[in-house]
Amino acid sequence: MTALERDPAAAPAAAVAVPLVRVRGVGITHDGEEAAAPASVSFDIGRGEVVLLLGPSGSGKSTLTLALNGLIPHAIPADMTGSIDVGGTLTTASTVAELSTQVAMVFQDPDAQLVTGTVLDEVAFGPENLRMPVAEVLARAEAALRRVGLWERRGDNPDLLSGGGRQRLAIACALAMGSPLLVLDEPTANLDPRGIEEVYAALADVVAAGDRAILLVEHNLDAAIGFVDRVVVLDQDGVLVADGTVDEVLRLRADELHEMGVWLPVSAIAALPLRRAGFALEPLPLTPAELRAALESAEAPAAEVVERAQPPVVEPAKSDDTRRAAASAPLISVRGLTLRRGRTEVLHGIDLDVAAGEFTAVIGANGAGKTTLIQAMAGVVPPPRGTVTVAGLDVGRTDARTLAAHVGFVFQNPEHQFITHTVFDEVAHGLRRQNLGEDEVRERAMALLERFGLAERADAHPFLLSGGQKRRLSVGTALVAGAPVLVLDEPTFGQDRARADELLELLSELNADGTTIVVVTHDMQLVTEHSDRTVVLGGGRVLAAGPTADVFGDTALIERAGLRLPPLRRALHGLARHPELAGVTRLADLPDARPAGGAR
Repeated sequence: MTALERDPAAAPAAAVAVPLVRVRGVGITHDGEEAAAPASVSFDIGRGEVVLLLGPSGSGKSTLTLALNGLIPHAIPADMTGSIDVGGTLTTASTVAELSTQVAMVFQDPDAQLVTGTVLDEVAFGPENLRMPVAEVLARAEAALRRVGLWERRGDNPDLLSGGGRQRLAIACALAMGSPLLVLDEPTANLDPRGIEEVYAALADVVAAGDRAILLVEHNLDAAIGFVDRVVVLDQDGVLVADGTVDEVLRLRADELHEMGVWLPVSAIAALPLRRAGFALEPLPLTPAELRAALESAEAPAAEVVERAQPPVVEPAKSDDTRRAAASAPLISVRGLTLRRGRTEVLHGIDLDVAAGEFTAVIGANGAGKTTLIQAMAGVVPPPRGTVTVAGLDVGRTDARTLAAHVGFVFQNPEHQFITHTVFDEVAHGLRRQNLGEDEVRERAMALLERFGLAERADAHPFLLSGGQKRRLSVGTALVAGAPVLVLDEPTFGQDRARADELLELLSELNADGTTIVVVTHDMQLVTEHSDRTVVLGGGRVLAAGPTADVFGDTALIERAGLRLPPLRRALHGLARHPELAGVTRLADLPDARPAGGAR
């Protein structure tokens, strides 16, 4: 039974009756900052309850999770007001080690918590440090690894796992601790759709017994929505603005949350313009199945609105020069690319072309070789000579400075590319390498920071930014060089909805002006909305490459690749009562009662 099928009043009642966690008036101000984020937040979590913590990037969600296990204020310098009580223990009056028996944590970046040489040792590390008997340590480690599908890889070095594999490993480490509170900060950000389903199924088993609770920070609400009992929302200033059931917060206050820039399930985002267009969708649908059922029973709106539901097929507004370039020789050419990580061959004879001016998405299950492929394209992982060329340059023979002028790369983990001590200098570094005057460097750097919502953090250390802010900075540093190719690994990871929309709009603008974009992502809706062409990898080989609509039209291919169709396609494809909606795959093409170009 999913959380949506439970008694909506049961979980909050349990939280009041038997609180496992009491957060009272908590405000946290990092060193060097003036404003607290979060600011004076209070809520409870009950045993057996799953609480979803939402808020725009920078509202203090991750900061609050770090206070729950004592890292703030014991290990991370910050001023904390108010109190947090977990299982009768005040976090400020206990050590991080002592709190580990009460709170297990999965960080936004799994690499930040992996320390040993094998997968099994990693999961056993926590229970071993609690001095548990060897038999219990091994039993806990095996059970946790089986739950996340990594038992067969227990002897591998964690470095050999994909990003999604390391995320699963971090979750297994938290499960093995057996702590009554499990705190998960973006636990599925690096997982493929099938892996996300499996992880949430495993977590549902964990809370089913009723003696453990979960606090979840998550942007992928399409996967999480059936798992959640209660929703707590912080606004941009870190102030608590909502605390209630899924119905009370997500269904009844969706318009308000959407305006705040908070993520909603894709089906809910789609339902908002459809309701404005005249479709009676009450209560607000939150899943593809709910949206489909609601539309099949809804009356058609006025005829003039229905006409808007049949959007013309319009190609991106690219220049004639871009179109001519796209029709010529490929800008990026990959031939027979074979690469290994350690003793494991992860890419097997890849042949692939990317035309100038294309927006190409690379998708596939965890371990398919997506990140390795784009790293080879950008020269981050040196490919064998002659197998990858960009604009005629042999990537395997080209020096780093020359290659950086042709390809900008954005890592999956933003910290991997930060090299200076301030946000401003991260952007200015790339401009100074172009031998620009300091006045022009400052003007252009500040303009870019303003565009990315980072101007007020110009003097902050990059590592002190929120996860979403780090991601925006990493994209900005790749953009300043003006390279004709931009390659991004999970560009919307850690972003709130508003910032993700801004980033994708910026990428679309760059693409329309001629920049070639290559993106690795697990967000199938993002792929549908923005990419011209999609490459599907599986087992280190290209399973398919072609127009995005054709790729997602092959349901068998998507299933074989371990993926899932985008939520909007699942909701609308084959819709019987409103056939004018059946072919809509992009949110931007949904009908809306407001005139074209109106504010959304």
